[in-house]
Amino acid sequence: MERLAKSAHTGHPWRVHDVASDFEVEDVWAFRVPGAGPDDFRAVLEAVRSAGGIDRMSPPVRFLFAVRWRLGALFGWDDPESGVDVRKASIRHRLPDDLRTAPRGPDHASMPLKAVYETDTEALRELVNRTAHALMHLGWVPTDEGGHELRMAVLVKADGRLGRLYMAAIAPFRHLIVYPALGRQWERAWAERDRVAERRDERGGS
Repeated sequence: MERLAKSAHTGHPWRVHDVASDFEVEDVWAFRVPGAGPDDFRAVLEAVRSAGGIDRMSPPVRFLFAVRWRLGALFGWDDPESGVDVRKASIRHRLPDDLRTAPRGPDHASMPLKAVYETDTEALRELVNRTAHALMHLGWVPTDEGGHELRMAVLVKADGRLGRLYMAAIAPFRHLIVYPALGRQWERAWAERDRVAERRDERGGS
């Protein structure tokens, strides 16, 4: 995986630009998916989902999230009244008709980010709490070498001074621990996708 300049996201004609122009791009990363072709975006998303959530990440990442959830419970950052369409309206209300009726992709209880839309080349998820309204955008981009790569952009609208301080405080942990671990997990999931599919078929046939 590789960290990219913000222009790698802002300079691409993604649909998300039309609905999230007031969000700030925090991070952009590229993930290696060797052998993937132009029509494999949904296959890559399925491999990423098969990798599991936070509970299957490395011990340092699980520890950081455990601390974050503990702090959130202590200060009420993640209370139900702070969520999507309660504290802040979902970004879904801004979508044009074709994206609003497009498939969203599945949600999982272990993942706090909830699906907004999914197309053949991009997918969007969102999270709302008392620190920020955050979006995770996944996009499918051709490379100069003739292949394709998965790009992840994190877009944020910080919630006041608390949100700005929070985003600044967690930046080193995101860049040095969380995203590199996520990249290894996703890239490994793509490399092992055939074996995962075989095990799934075996369980379904038993």
